[in-house]
Amino acid sequence: MLFSAALAAQTTAPAAPAAPAAAPAAAGDPAKGRDLTRMCEGCHGIEGWRIAFPEVYHVPKIGGQHAKYIVQALHEYKTGDRSNASMRAIAGSLSDEDIENLAAFYSQGTPPTKAASK
Repeated sequence: MLFSAALAAQTTAPAAPAAPAAAPAAAGDPAKGRDLTRMCEGCHGIEGWRIAFPEVYHVPKIGGQHAKYIVQALHEYKTGDRSNASMRAIAGSLSDEDIENLAAFYSQGTPPTKAASK
């Protein structure tokens, strides 16, 4: 009897309205992000760059990555969920707004090289 009452409640009760979707995070300001790229360019601005500490590591290209990916990666470096001593120190110095601004800038595509921007 208890089972049939529960079954009846499932089949006759209207579905609850879906909760409204959370508002998307405010997009960062690419111009402000560009002002912060000096700390990134030393490694990410050199094609094919590798670092050798603590192990040989190919530095990824970040220009053109999705903004959400960049935000998530920087937060993971900041909290230590991603392991890289240099990136942890750099990400740890960034505010949430800085991270959003960097992501907005780099998600626009590959920034011009120093030679091309002169």
